[in-house]
Amino acid sequence: MRTAWIVLFALALALTGPPSPGSSAVSPGTLPVAGAVVTAFDPPDVAWGTGHRGVDLATDADSLVLAPRDGVVTFAEVLADRPVLVLSHGELRSTFEPVVALVQVGTHVSQGQPIGRLVAGHACPATSCLHWGLKRGEVYLNPLSLVRGEVRLLSDAAAETIRTSG
Repeated sequence: MRTAWIVLFALALALTGPPSPGSSAVSPGTLPVAGAVVTAFDPPDVAWGTGHRGVDLATDADSLVLAPRDGVVTFAEVLADRPVLVLSHGELRSTFEPVVALVQVGTHVSQGQPIGRLVAGHACPATSCLHWGLKRGEVYLNPLSLVRGEVRLLSDAAAETIRTSG
């Protein structure tokens, strides 16, 4: 009987793939803004190294930022001259910048609920971008792992078109 369960588990894993960082949630996540990924996740090789610890999503300044998953607002302040919002999803934390919070620290939010407004000021390949990060403890993760579906990185030429068309 135990062998049958192991075979079934292996078959299920082969068909569905390994669990993603956000797989404990019941539904697929939501992108926090409607916009193309213009800078991909590029974690550093070492904690203090260079890299891109999240993704940049091209969107208009003043766009609403939505909760990608249910969570609790754990930080909403200006940090290093830019407004930062942090949303805890249990063992995971999403970070958003530059975002002015529409909700207070301690507020429970639902997936898709507006949590802030994007302001200009993040350096990216487009006119304005949301920088979205994801961490488990001190480990940076690709925030796109919270969502399912088609997510594509724009070419440099397409990103340049977005930057210059605004």
